[in-house]
Amino acid sequence: MDTMRDRFAPVVSRLLDEDPRVAVVLAEIGKDAFHDAITRHPGRVINVGIREQLLVGAAAGMALTGLRPVVHTFASFLVERPFEQVKLDFGHQGTGAVLVSAAASFDWPAGGFTHMAPGDVALMDTLDGWTVHVPGHPDEAETLLRHAVAAGDDRVYVRLSVQSNRRALPVDGARFVTVREGRAGVVIAVGPLLDAVLEATEGMDVTVLYATTVRPFDAEGLRRAAGAAGTDVVLVEPYLAGTSTAAVNDALADLPHRVLGLGVGRRELRRYGTVEEHTAAHGLDARSLRERIGGFLGARAGV
Repeated sequence: MDTMRDRFAPVVSRLLDEDPRVAVVLAEIGKDAFHDAITRHPGRVINVGIREQLLVGAAAGMALTGLRPVVHTFASFLVERPFEQVKLDFGHQGTGAVLVSAAASFDWPAGGFTHMAPGDVALMDTLDGWTVHVPGHPDEAETLLRHAVAAGDDRVYVRLSVQSNRRALPVDGARFVTVREGRAGVVIAVGPLLDAVLEATEGMDVTVLYATTVRPFDAEGLRRAAGAAGTDVVLVEPYLAGTSTAAVNDALADLPHRVLGLGVGRRELRRYGTVEEHTAAHGLDARSLRERIGGFLGARAGV
């Protein structure tokens, strides 16, 4: 199966052909995948070289001219390094773009911590007005990319990963999907962690919600699920643990509730290993999740 990033360039290249507003801005990374598109649309596929602040500034300038820029590089270079430009050139100037990252939290362990960004969604959450998509399968990535590009002049962040669930689910760029229903708690699985969560909660009497759009947070969907399953909520995110805990608390502010936020820990793993080793080290493999979710929900969940 191809990866989300494998799907990215062909989808956006087709959008370049279909929509004269679409432009692509790159910072060296990923340029080879757009070789044919550069030939067809030399004025709308721009490679600024290894200059991440310029990457964002140039995209914002293109947006001011009426274009819909799609901006791509690794998450650490797209969100963290040029964060001031993201804050000012898009937010302060009132422009929009589609930021599409790769490498996620630890997709390329051999690249070291410079190429990892477990804090990217938390950082984006400090800004106003951004939609954040976290697909869990290449088909979902294509759907959400098309949603993002078509979203007028909105500001959208699409987080791609090599980690993937086995099958795609129908996603609409807004609401959570109910995958399993129960009566002893709600588990929210974000993006590529759905398969691990389903394996971890097998036999538990819990509702599993699948989230591929985390901002805006589907508070209404969570409240509906909690109405039947109760207000013990476990949040399983493929980035910094607890990133969406405040969103859960806000959604249930008028109800007594408990929240457990699981995700990537703050401690840097300096022996980089493999993606699977990082997943296990952060307690995001199915066995670890079962232990942590079961410990939180207790006997009511049938553990």
